[in-house]
Amino acid sequence: MGHRLSKIYTRTGDDGTTGLGDGSRVPKDSARVAAYGTVDEANSAIGLVLACPLPDEVNTLLTTVQHQLFDLGGELCIPGHAAIEDADVDRLEQQLDHHNAALPALKDFILPGGGEAAARCHLARTIVRRAEREAVTLSRLDAVRPQAIRYLNRLSDLLFVLARVLARADGHGEVLWHHERRRR
Repeated sequence: MGHRLSKIYTRTGDDGTTGLGDGSRVPKDSARVAAYGTVDEANSAIGLVLACPLPDEVNTLLTTVQHQLFDLGGELCIPGHAAIEDADVDRLEQQLDHHNAALPALKDFILPGGGEAAARCHLARTIVRRAEREAVTLSRLDAVRPQAIRYLNRLSDLLFVLARVLARADGHGEVLWHHERRRR
């Protein structure tokens, strides 16, 4: 690893710019900063899920995802850098299939909830969806590898399935949307 931060504030961002991983400076509200910032936010939300009691398999999976999200943030922060590969997306799909196999088919929409861990997982899912949108926005302005966008798309799907798994594991069950409630 390169140099470590010994001083947290530098004052270099006081002018509304921030440094990218390649040393260039961009406005703090640029599409690139929004994309990797939202990936960081998603990583923090997954940290909130990990702060709950979880099945060991889910804990291990989400810890791995956190490392990959950190890599993905680096990829988005360093123009031209590659960190997420097709194999990473494939592994998410395998986990998605594995965890979804034991769940009943969906017949109704699910509301975010189902216990604390499941609710936190739903929150992480929505933040990952926003990160995906931010990455797509960035891709219209600058190069973004398709693996990054595909990874975020599969991750949000995986978090949805994990929220279902966690709602059942906690004994709370899923919170179903009652669409008939508005009909009179």
